[in-house]
Amino acid sequence: TTLTPLPVDCAIPVGSGRQVSVPRMYAARIYLVTDAKLDFFLNPGPALVHPSFLNSSDPNFGRNWSFAEFTFNDAQLFANISYVDFVGLPLGIALSTTSSGSQSVPGLPSGSASALAGELSAQGSNWSQLVQTSGGRPLRVLSAQHKADQFAGYLDGYIDQVWQKYATQPLTVDTQAVGAFTGRVAGDVLTFDNGESFTRPTTADVWSCDSGPFAIAQGASDARKAIIPRLAAALNRTTLLANANQPTGEDPAQFYRNAATNHYARIVHSKLPDNRGYAFPYDDVTPGPDFSGSVFAGDPAVLTVTVRGL
Repeated sequence: TTLTPLPVDCAIPVGSGRQVSVPRMYAARIYLVTDAKLDFFLNPGPALVHPSFLNSSDPNFGRNWSFAEFTFNDAQLFANISYVDFVGLPLGIALSTTSSGSQSVPGLPSGSASALAGELSAQGSNWSQLVQTSGGRPLRVLSAQHKADQFAGYLDGYIDQVWQKYATQPLTVDTQAVGAFTGRVAGDVLTFDNGESFTRPTTADVWSCDSGPFAIAQGASDARKAIIPRLAAALNRTTLLANANQPTGEDPAQFYRNAATNHYARIVHSKLPDNRGYAFPYDDVTPGPDFSGSVFAGDPAVLTVTVRGL
């Protein structure tokens, strides 16, 4: 594919005081970089080609950057910081409003990439393969979904235990919006009383939350769309052996306690001052405290993104 450079310079130096009018937009990003401007390209679509943390030939690959996500529609401004893909340049966000107070998510502190790299490497297995370096120091740490081939079979033992458990007792998943459903495993398939069934997932399916039995096909029922996030979240947090009522009764103190678990998500949350920030795609599944690291309001005034040291 032939790429062409973005024909305008969209970089705004911090402290420049430049004002930009932002239209309503969905799933937008604010990119921040410390060591050089990011290069953006267009494909023949044309569509914007975002900076890549996976393609070493991308000119942005070795740069120190990150992003915050936001949606600005007629109802509200919603923004979040995410570690679903990687931990790199640490960011925090805050939102002030015209009449409903303020919200903030501190995000990871300075030095988190190095700390995360060290603790992941100490886990053994292939966790050290998630660390990308530049100049001899960690630049970013990838989520395990981006190195899924390094973890083939990693969760098999745990998933086997889960499937065995629910072959002999029911699993209840409360979707809140469309009701609670009870399932059992028979013939290696988890089937709920509404007819939705799920084959045994692989480790890659769990890490990504959107492949194998967790892929949401066109025409999928609302119930299936609601069950998938709750199953995927429980498998990432390895809580299905301890709690047969998902996500009701989930205790955050019991997340990631299994020896084989999503150690990337576990360590990311251990570094977050308030435990808030997406560390896998369905990290917003919870019966109680918010883990998603988001701010939102229908009367937004100022959204502030804070950059911390690598």
